[in-house]
Amino acid sequence: MVMGDRKERPAYEFVDMNTRGEGAVATAFANQVAYCEAGGAPITARVVGGIAQVVASGGGGEVARRVRAWEGAPLADALPLRVAGGLHALHLAGTAPELAPIYAGEAADDAGVIGGVMTSHAAALLPWLDGPPQTNEAGRSANFIAALLWLAERGLPARFQCLEIGSSAGINLMLDRYRYDLGGVVVGPEAPVMEFRPAWHGAPPPAQAIEIVSTRGCDVAPVDLTDPAQALRLKAYIWPEHRVRFARMDAAIRTAGERAPDLVRMNAADFVETELAKPQASATTRVLMHSIVWQYVPQDQQARVTAAMEAAGAKASATSPLAWVRVEADRTVHRHALTVRYWPGGAEEVQLAWSHPHGADVEWVA
Repeated sequence: MVMGDRKERPAYEFVDMNTRGEGAVATAFANQVAYCEAGGAPITARVVGGIAQVVASGGGGEVARRVRAWEGAPLADALPLRVAGGLHALHLAGTAPELAPIYAGEAADDAGVIGGVMTSHAAALLPWLDGPPQTNEAGRSANFIAALLWLAERGLPARFQCLEIGSSAGINLMLDRYRYDLGGVVVGPEAPVMEFRPAWHGAPPPAQAIEIVSTRGCDVAPVDLTDPAQALRLKAYIWPEHRVRFARMDAAIRTAGERAPDLVRMNAADFVETELAKPQASATTRVLMHSIVWQYVPQDQQARVTAAMEAAGAKASATSPLAWVRVEADRTVHRHALTVRYWPGGAEEVQLAWSHPHGADVEWVA
């Protein structure tokens, strides 16, 4: 489905992110294939489908054995993308040339090739199973900016102190260095590091003058963009058919080298509790933001983050308000929802838009 098609949304069956046990691995892979196809990533869908065939066949050596025996929730753990990221890294490094036809979109025995690589490159692939994907994408920042414009129109102070969880390499923490054309509403510096013009559907966001006072983020395993090995890992998680994202990553690497984002190693709950306990300057809006990270946050931490935000929201004032901006997956339709909560006076969640996972399209519904 192409975002912006008003005729009909796909009627996907709801999949519980936390499902585990018998059949959960196969369901996770099937769901990921559908998700990639809906997101315009046919090559990634093909790779994930090939991995699924190998796993189902009983082949694939130690890597596939560990996938089959997965004890966690394979969908919430993004298990299919962990394996796919490892394979893509081998392809990018040129150490598994037999994968080249698949990534070129040419005919190949997908399961045969992928199964062979999983077996022969087990030592390189197994570490990719140890942690969730790092899916930093600068294009998602357009959603954050649109939300800040909306909040400013609601009368919140237009000077924003932005906090981000799951920042990975901090690419979205540099959102004030980018320029955006959001349905004709232009925001950002005259000499930006990157420019974003997502295909816009619906009314434009409010045209408001906003200022980003500060940005600060956390990650349990922050990525140093100036380290080539770590940068390669991030590139491996970029879906290969989305070539513009590689150029964006290179631009982010350059600007991080000039001035690194403010990024700390900390889990989401500890970070939010710590930051919310700090004094907030008057006439600023404090914002918690995150994109495609909530599914990776353990449930106990989700509860702590929610409790901390609601407690801080109860103390918020008109001159020192609090907002929560999220771009997270709605797997009932295989799309991403941009939602906002803010305090005081608007603690109920409001959906502002549907968004492509990498910022290519935005459907404004507010």
